[in-house]
Amino acid sequence: MNRTYTSRAGLMRLLLLLCLALLVLPQTQAQQNTAATLQKLDAYYQKALKDWDVPGMAIAIVKNDSVIFAKGYGVLDNKKGGQVDANTIFGIASNSKAYTAAALATLVDAGKLKWTDKVKKYVPYLQLYDPFVTENLTIEDLLSHRVGFETFSGDLLWYNTTYSRPEIVERMRYLEPVYGFRDGYGYSNLMFITAGEVIEQVSGKTWENYIQETFFQPLGMSRSYTSVNDLKGVQNVASPHGNDENQKPVATTLTAWDNWNPAAGIFTSVTQQAQWMRLQLNRGKYKNKEIFSEESSRNMWTMHNPFPVSKQSEEITPSTHFVGTGLGWFVGDYEGRKQVYHGGGHEGMNSRTVLVPEENLGVVILTNSMSSIMTPLGNYTLDQLLGVEKGRDWSRFYLDRAAEARKAEAAAAAKAPKEKKAKKSKPTRDLKDYTGTYHSKLYGNATVSLKDGKLHLQLEPAPALNGSLDFWQHDIFHLDWKTDFALLTPTNVRFITGEDGSISQLRLDADNPDFHFSELVFEKVK
Repeated sequence: MNRTYTSRAGLMRLLLLLCLALLVLPQTQAQQNTAATLQKLDAYYQKALKDWDVPGMAIAIVKNDSVIFAKGYGVLDNKKGGQVDANTIFGIASNSKAYTAAALATLVDAGKLKWTDKVKKYVPYLQLYDPFVTENLTIEDLLSHRVGFETFSGDLLWYNTTYSRPEIVERMRYLEPVYGFRDGYGYSNLMFITAGEVIEQVSGKTWENYIQETFFQPLGMSRSYTSVNDLKGVQNVASPHGNDENQKPVATTLTAWDNWNPAAGIFTSVTQQAQWMRLQLNRGKYKNKEIFSEESSRNMWTMHNPFPVSKQSEEITPSTHFVGTGLGWFVGDYEGRKQVYHGGGHEGMNSRTVLVPEENLGVVILTNSMSSIMTPLGNYTLDQLLGVEKGRDWSRFYLDRAAEARKAEAAAAAKAPKEKKAKKSKPTRDLKDYTGTYHSKLYGNATVSLKDGKLHLQLEPAPALNGSLDFWQHDIFHLDWKTDFALLTPTNVRFITGEDGSISQLRLDADNPDFHFSELVFEKVK
């Protein structure tokens, strides 16, 4: 045998092995680095859960079309226990808006409507504050929070009411704008409820069925639901938690608000939501099957309604230079990369979904608490996976800010003059004079009755919203809500005297971040 040939063949084999080693070593090193990063994140999540006093949460991370992390922490219920895992069901609330936008995208792709179509074409019972807005409102307007309403305007129309979605849409004519059409930002759940009506009118299917058939089934999301009512008999479901007077989590129960489903009705787990993130990051494809087109994906991730980066936001995240709304998403930049994201706030459950398209990276955080833990955990996760050298301890940062805010609030309250009830203070008139039926064009009727020497208020469209009235002063009463819903805050009932000296109006006063009780003007009708 030719020794020269043998030596050359051996050398070639050696070079080939070296080349393979050079290819494998970086890959192995990258896998080790990722494993170490995930281990670090896991420890961080566990500590944050305790620091924030959150009952339970679950987190999943998608990278390069794979779920690289999915884990649960804490308990399903802080009274009954039960371990949260990656398959625990949570309400994702407004993260549902991206599903509604994508559902419309599939109808656009099918040629059944256009993004720029007028909503009135499909929802003839739509009528807004101005005829021009009513006639020119488009599908894109519905999904980008630029109609003219104040953030959360009209949300009392769906909260615990018996109103159907068409009834809610019809009542929007009585809502007043706070800025011009397409001339500002005001987060609107009602516009997404209207978007659900478009889907039903065009597809001939309920929003719930369309979401199930178009997304849940092809994505294998068999433990995802479109109503609280669907959770009956389902195991491993997290309980929502409100806060007591000491801001400690208290387990409560879920309420079925099917009239808001297109805005915030989906329940799922992080393992299931991870499949949704895979679909999004793959520009509408899942396992090489197109659900919606890349063109529609780009439109949903395009900024349709920019708004200023506040000074506070600039101080917190200096790397953010622009922010605005896409269609069913928010878009902005973070550490030099485009970020597509959304949060969700159900009664007693908060969540967040974050996508970084150019890194093929997605993070979802679901919690059964009213805390804001998901924002710092999302930021910290991105910092670690993006290799941000001077990453901040976001959990500690936000906790410290919250502590400072509480301290400042307490100091301000201590300095503020105390409003005391006069010892001999009593209602200005007989209690029966306050009773009767009061009507709001926007909302419907409220009734005040006298039972066992005490006044009681009932909001008729919402059977669960009622309570007794305890006299405070003048014609003002404290409302003691019968049901302690997590989203309700201390509320006063104020009776207003008319020109003839009798009670003519009823108003609800509440410093509530979620609902504008000031929109409800109740005129006494009998």
